[in-house]
Amino acid sequence: MTGTWSRLLRSTPFRLALTFAFLFMLAFVLSGAIVYQMMSANLAERLDETIKETYSVVTATYAESDIEDLVATVESHAKLSTKKKQLFSLTDAAGNRLAGNFTAAGLPDGFSVFDAVLPGVPPDTEYRAYSGSIGGNNLTVAFSLSETEELERVAMISFGWATLIITGLAVAGGALLASRVQRRLDGIAATMVDVSHGRLDTRIPLTGQDDDIDVVSSQVNAALDRLSALVEGMKQVSANIAHDLKTPLNRLQMILDMASEKNLAGLQVAGELAEAHAESLQINETFDALLRIAQIEAGARKARFTDVDLCEVLKTIAEIYTDVAEDDGKVLSSTQLHETADRIHGDRELLTQMFANLVENALRHCPPGTTIKLSVTRQGERIVAGVADNGPGIPMDERERVFQRLYRLDHSRSTPGNGLGLSLIKAIADLHGASIALDDCQPGLAVVVSFPLA
Repeated sequence: MTGTWSRLLRSTPFRLALTFAFLFMLAFVLSGAIVYQMMSANLAERLDETIKETYSVVTATYAESDIEDLVATVESHAKLSTKKKQLFSLTDAAGNRLAGNFTAAGLPDGFSVFDAVLPGVPPDTEYRAYSGSIGGNNLTVAFSLSETEELERVAMISFGWATLIITGLAVAGGALLASRVQRRLDGIAATMVDVSHGRLDTRIPLTGQDDDIDVVSSQVNAALDRLSALVEGMKQVSANIAHDLKTPLNRLQMILDMASEKNLAGLQVAGELAEAHAESLQINETFDALLRIAQIEAGARKARFTDVDLCEVLKTIAEIYTDVAEDDGKVLSSTQLHETADRIHGDRELLTQMFANLVENALRHCPPGTTIKLSVTRQGERIVAGVADNGPGIPMDERERVFQRLYRLDHSRSTPGNGLGLSLIKAIADLHGASIALDDCQPGLAVVVSFPLA
């Protein structure tokens, strides 16, 4: 338990919660002090108004050269204040008391504050007084400040308790929220530990609140999906390399063994050496293609991105391969290439290679009489390019697997190639943020690549 609290106290969420609580309390104290000062000033103003009104009521009973009504009024008010909360004093010019429940001495005209020493009144009791001359006499009306001071004391105590309660709630709430955030951060940390130990299928649990931690967790999970796919792809590539390159390497070894035997027998080995050279070139081409795919997937070519007219790229492909298709008994159609002012952001050389590979695949695997169509259209905020044919197509259960490195369909193994063409196409599409799909033309196959607008 001590360790848990220690971790919580050191955690960033808890420190942020404490900082927020401190700032909140500082704002509360400052605003409370302002409110207290305003309340105190308002109470003092109201008290002065009450004193002044009482003074006016008493002086209203005075008539010229007749102070009997004034004396009676002062005495009446003095008798009503049995607890001496209110004091009244009427003295003559010599300071002799004429009426009232105390004698005011030495008080200036206007408002003043004094300590009264009276029987039945607690010592150090302060009074707020208003004094003035009336008919050659001095009249003083004073009200005790005890009620105002009591209200201020109650307000101060209430404010103090409110400060303590709010502080406790802020710290407790901060600790609760920090502990919840810390648990989610611990979940992220635990996931990263699992991933570092090789459990790449582990993912960060999401709360479904779509807050900032969920957003970051979703992005991390997406990165882990990508990492898992890359690792799985590397495993698959390793297995495919071991499987698919074993045959040409064995064949190369057999050719070299045969050449060695002929050489020992004094026979010509030029044919075997030429065949071995061709096999070695094919193996080198395979490794070069694998390295090229790795470079593309690493994003090294993004520095060469510019705005590219995709329709122009497809027209260049059509110009290059139209005659090649005719010589092979096929037709390459570019009638569906629609001019547009829209551009995509990409590497022109890689895009040219992508669509050249698609056309070459169609030429290689389709029989004579096949029509291959190139198309470019805009659909919403994307530009969609396609290469379609009416050839044999690809079986539905094989369409996802053809993008794997070194994977080849059974009927394609008799044709030249290394099974990396579609893998390279997929890598180029991913680099450009494009989606690629294989559609059925009934008969035939359409490879559709959808690019975001520049």
